[in-house]
Parts: sequence; C-alpha cells; structure tokens
Amino acid sequence: MGRPGFRQRGWPQRKGPKDGKGREVTPVVTFAAMSDLTLETPTGKASISEVRPALDAALKAQFPGGMLKWSWDGDVCNLTGPGAKGTIVLEDGKLVGRAHLGPPASMMRGVIETKITAAMKKAAG
Repeated sequence: MGRPGFRQRGWPQRKGPKDGKGREVTPVVTFAAMSDLTLETPTGKASISEVRPALDAALKAQFPGGMLKWSWDGDVCNLTGPGAKGTIVLEDGKLVGRAHLGPPASMMRGVIETKITAAMKKAAG
C-alpha cells in the first residue's frame, strides 16, 4: 500500500485550491489586460518620405522573423502582429507610434516597446 496521502509511486497528491465552503475549485487562467502604447521620437526630417526607407529597414532588422507585418497607406505606416495593431506617423517633428496590444502581445509589451522604439530612433536619424 503505502503511506496515507501518497500515491503508490511516492508522489504527493496534489490538492486544488478550495472555495469558502471547502470545495475544490478549478483555477482560471487569465491574460493581462489589453493596453495601449504611445511612443514618440524626435526627428529633424521634414517628411515621412525621408523616414520611410530607414523605417522599413529598421523594422525589418528588429523583427526579422516576420512576426510583425507593416504596410504603407499614404503617410501612415500600419503595423500588425499577433494581438497587436498600430501606426507610425510623422507629427510636429516627431515620429509617433501608437498601438493597441491584446493577448498575446500585451504579455510582451516591454519587448515590443523596446523594439519599436529602437526602430523609430534609427529611422529618425
């Protein structure tokens, strides 16, 4: 047989968390809340056409695996990825990046923020 509270192999039995009445409950996995992200980088470039080639190259360098996709709609760079949508535009001498992050991107907010900021700084010159 074995000792009480142990399986035959000797591993302890796992007991789940209990509610207020002593019944076992199943834990629920939740995702981090969706978040909005705004990044600004000053630039001396006068138009987005001056920034575009450098921004394309910087985004490609920061996201080489193709997890981030981007396309241009006039003067707006549209960004999409798993759980994320955003834009980069030139406003008042600054590159401004705005994104809405949902799961799973919201769990990687720090990494995304670092990589997009690095790409914007490189493109800004």
